[in-house]
Formats: sequence, structure tokens, C-alpha cells
Amino acid sequence: MEVKNKVVEILAEQAVLEPSDVKMEMSLEDLGIDSLGLVESIFAIEEAFDISVPFNANDPQESDFDISSVARIVEGVEKLVAEQHP
Repeated sequence: MEVKNKVVEILAEQAVLEPSDVKMEMSLEDLGIDSLGLVESIFAIEEAFDISVPFNANDPQESDFDISSVARIVEGVEKLVAEQHP
């Protein structure tokens, strides 16, 4: 399963958009995903890839997981998959 496609699918579902409408440079705000939606997306990503995301829901800025854009989220997930499932 390609990480990028699955992450885009999860974020699109959360944003109630078609995956084709999700662009790599978009932020979660662009997608209309709020903090609760983000937490739900993180849970879905963890479940889909069997990984643990170092995400601080109370203070996303303090997190090691970059959520500034779709591309950054994909990069972060790819890195976690490589680390947690070598």
C-alpha cells in the first residue's frame, strides 16, 4: 500500500472531499479539518499503518510530527513506517 495514497484517502474522508481534490501543498485548514478532525485522522493513520504517531493533540506545535501540509504528513508517516516496521 502506498503511504501517500492512503494518507490522502484518510484526510479526504475526514474533509468530506474526493481524494483527487486533496493537493500535497494544502494545509489541514485548507481542507477544512479542525483539531478534532485532525485527532481522528491521526488515529486512522495509526490504525492503517500500524504505527504510533508522536503527536501532542493538546499542543501540535510541540509535536515531532509536522502537520503543516499534506506533503509533510505523508513524509512523517513514511518515516514512521520505516522506523517502526524495518
